[in-house]
Amino acid sequence: MVEFFGKLSEHLGFPIMSSSHGLEIDYMNGWVHWLMLILFVGWGIFFIYVLFRFRAGANPKANYDGVTSHFSRYTEYGVIIFEAILLIGFAYPMWAKIKTQVPMIDENTIEVRVVAQQFAWNVHYPGQDGLFGDTNSDLVDEEVNPIGLDRKSSNGKDDITTINQLHLPVNKQAMIYLSSKDVIHSLSLPEMRVKQDAIPGMTVPVFFTPTMTSSDFLEIIKGTAREGMGYEISCAQLCGNTHLRMKGYLTVHEDNGFEDWLDEQAAELEEEGDDWGDDDDW
Repeated sequence: MVEFFGKLSEHLGFPIMSSSHGLEIDYMNGWVHWLMLILFVGWGIFFIYVLFRFRAGANPKANYDGVTSHFSRYTEYGVIIFEAILLIGFAYPMWAKIKTQVPMIDENTIEVRVVAQQFAWNVHYPGQDGLFGDTNSDLVDEEVNPIGLDRKSSNGKDDITTINQLHLPVNKQAMIYLSSKDVIHSLSLPEMRVKQDAIPGMTVPVFFTPTMTSSDFLEIIKGTAREGMGYEISCAQLCGNTHLRMKGYLTVHEDNGFEDWLDEQAAELEEEGDDWGDDDDW
C-alpha cells in the first residue's frame, strides 16, 4: 500500500532517481501530495456546499447561532492525525537516516572532501594511503592550489584534486566532507536526492550511495531535454552575482572504472611532478 500510493511521485516530474535512499524520499513526497490532493478536493467540496447551503435565497434572515454540527471539527482532527503519522512515522525516521545517523566508515566507503567557494566546487581525494593531506590557508592560490593543500605534509604528496569534477563508484557508499571557503553554498545533486548547505567554518558530512552509473543515466535520458547531459552539481543557495556559474559534474563509474580513473590521476600527478606545494616562497 505504501509503495502504491508513493508511486505518485513518478508522475510529478522528479529527476531520475539514482541513489539508494532516493526511493524513500520520493515515496514521502508522493504521500504528501496525496494529502494535499485530498485536502484540496475536500475543502473545495466543503466550500461549494457552504456557498449553496447558506446562500441568501435560502437564508433571508441572518442566523447567529452558527454551525451546530461537529463534522468540520472531526475533519480537522483527521487531518491532524494524518499529518502526525506522516511526520512521526515517515519524515522523522527518514531525516535521521539521511542526515543525522552518520554511518561508520569502512574499507568500501569512498571519502571525499568538497570545498565550495565563489564560484566553484573544489574536490579533494586522499591518495593511495587513504589519508587526506594537511591544508594551510597560507598556501591557497586560486590558480593552482585553491584549497591550500600542503604537498610537503606526510599524507599530502599523493592526494588528488579536481575542480568541478566529482567521481564516485556505483553501489559504494560515498562520504563527502562538505565545507565552504567564503559564503554559504548548497551542494545539490538532484538525481541522488542530495542537498546540503556548505557553511563557512563547519565540515558537514554528506553520505549517499549511487545506484546508477553515468553511462546508464545517459542512456535513459536519450530523447529527452536532458539528452547528452550527465549528472550535474549545482549550488542551490544564492551565493553571489555569478551564482549561476557554480556548476560541476558528477561521474559515477563502474567499480573498476573508478579505480582506473584514480590510477590515471595518480599517474598524471607523478608525471607532472606536482611540486607547487614545495615552493619555498609560500
